[in-house]
Amino acid sequence: MDPVTRINQLRDRIRYHEDRYYVHDDPVITDAAFDALMRELEALEREHPDLVTPDSPTQRVAGRPIEGFETAEHLEPMLSLDNAYSEEEVLAFHDRVRRGAGSLLAADQPVEYVAELKIDGLSIALTYEDGVLVRGVTRGDGVRGEDVTSNVRVIRALPLKLHDGPGGRIEVRGEIYLPRRAFDRVNREREDADEPPFANPRNAAAGTMRNLDPALVARRGLGAYVYQLVVPGVRERQRHSETLEQLRAWRLPVEPHWRLCRGIDELMAFCRHWQDARQALDFDTDGVVVKVDDLALRERLGATAKFPRWALAFKFPAQQKETILRRIEVNVGRTGAVTPYAVLDPVRLGGSTISLATLHNEQEIARRDLREGDTVIVEKGGDVIPKVVKAIEEKRPEGSRPWVMPMECPECGSTLHRPEDEVVWRCPNSSCPAKIRRGLEHFAGRRAMNIEGLGESLVDQLVSTGLVRDFADLYKLDLDTLANLTSVSAKNGKEIKRRLGEKSAAKLIEQIDRSRRNDLSRLIFGIGIRHVGERGAQALARAFGDMDSLLAARVEQLERVPDIGGVVARSVREFLDEPRNQTTIGRLREAGVNMVSTAPAPAGGLPLRGKSFVLTGTLSTMTREEATEAIERLGGKVTGSVSRKTGYLVAGADPGSKLGRAAELGVPVLTEEQFQALIMKES
Repeated sequence: MDPVTRINQLRDRIRYHEDRYYVHDDPVITDAAFDALMRELEALEREHPDLVTPDSPTQRVAGRPIEGFETAEHLEPMLSLDNAYSEEEVLAFHDRVRRGAGSLLAADQPVEYVAELKIDGLSIALTYEDGVLVRGVTRGDGVRGEDVTSNVRVIRALPLKLHDGPGGRIEVRGEIYLPRRAFDRVNREREDADEPPFANPRNAAAGTMRNLDPALVARRGLGAYVYQLVVPGVRERQRHSETLEQLRAWRLPVEPHWRLCRGIDELMAFCRHWQDARQALDFDTDGVVVKVDDLALRERLGATAKFPRWALAFKFPAQQKETILRRIEVNVGRTGAVTPYAVLDPVRLGGSTISLATLHNEQEIARRDLREGDTVIVEKGGDVIPKVVKAIEEKRPEGSRPWVMPMECPECGSTLHRPEDEVVWRCPNSSCPAKIRRGLEHFAGRRAMNIEGLGESLVDQLVSTGLVRDFADLYKLDLDTLANLTSVSAKNGKEIKRRLGEKSAAKLIEQIDRSRRNDLSRLIFGIGIRHVGERGAQALARAFGDMDSLLAARVEQLERVPDIGGVVARSVREFLDEPRNQTTIGRLREAGVNMVSTAPAPAGGLPLRGKSFVLTGTLSTMTREEATEAIERLGGKVTGSVSRKTGYLVAGADPGSKLGRAAELGVPVLTEEQFQALIMKES
């Protein structure tokens, strides 16, 4: 047999057996037989290197660690799903679907839904060109995500080449997860290496996919399931159930328990069954994703700016268990808010061990009469956030007393105070180490100054050693100081010391230096003005253009900024009037941190205020994120679906079904050139 024929034959057989093993968990040959096929293919490819192709099973082998992730744009935005937490909310969703269906459904015709188990993992978008995997991108902000192709390629459940795949370019969306058995193994390995264990499989999957070393990703044993097909300018199929069958025919991993439900009764039966049966699965699921099957009906129902109206995520009721509330302690946040939390006897709940839970505030503890020593019921809200539901008074120990809020900060000893109109006690000391630590963590966060590598542990070291007392001190750190920072941990009763090291220190210095060039909006958000979120920071940066103008702004001027009301305006002015904050901003300026917005307010005000835009297709001269920023800078807003209220549809190359919908409704359509001309005219 000639080498070309044999190589192709081996590749087809290996892909088939990978599908049986990694997708179906039902191998039909032994590991030794599979390894023999792989060795034969590797040997032939070594002899004929000109025949090696990127989609060959041998090319899954992880290469060297990469330097960092680039960002990439999705073919269409990846919308979130609206949530339902009760059967009543699912029934209300069903009623909305029926009302929105209009003439597409007869009065006695049931709505057909596809019910899929909601995989608790990391959303991914996979691009195949002519059937070959060329890119894998995380969900990110829904428009752009991180290009993690090198890591996707080592996940054996995902084929590098589709079986009888289509020509052209398609995007397949799904979820990457860590099986429970792999999660347990990974945590054992981390504990043996004196590393903190992952809290749950979802965190482990997300952390793994963001690792820069594909070899480590390969060792973790990630799995994947896909559930959506995006073909530019083409509706995926007539029905979603047909799409799932097609994905499976291409040997992509489709979670096998999905079901076509004819009517609401079948749908509710599916949800009730898996609420209990999910514990037998080898992956975490926190609910059922409900989707209208008929794609024509989906188009009729449309979407809001955030959610499609034809889909819903039904979250299973939170799991509950009993445990002992040993102590009530308090935590100091970056704004000085002192928040009580419960220290619990560890209890296994929803796939993770719970030992801490928030208690919100002093009044909430009194209302529920929670006391140290109580037997309490704990649950994971939305299967994620642990909370104390109530105390079981019948099991309360004798002599227990109501909990009393401490009057001194546990970090710095300052006397706490509580404003008359608030329920939260606060530490007033701006030099409180806890406030500094939390503030630095926020300042370095991805949505703020985005200083990668400056995590909780390192922040704690910098503050406790006195190297950093405010944000500006970060920009004075040098390589030698950082490289010699030592952390101390304990294992088997012994202290273990670790240096940060020159390589990690150099990367951090590079990240800190890069943050100097951030837009003003990131700095405004990062310095932590109370009540000012990311959107508010962007609005302030656009409205005033530079830090000096913001520092000089009166409350009345602040109130006139979109997204900034009276409460926020007064909070901004109070923050900027504080001398210590003015000093910190001055020191940041001296350190070379950018104080100017790259998106200043337009000279003509906000000419697009009140107008809504929908983007479709691929823009050649800008990303969707840049187009959205341009529209919002001029006062307009961007929504996800076309309706009679849409002002303009901006159509790039390969527009989708939205173009036809705009024509039906008479919505004006702008080409990319016309859109650019509009932005230039109004800027």
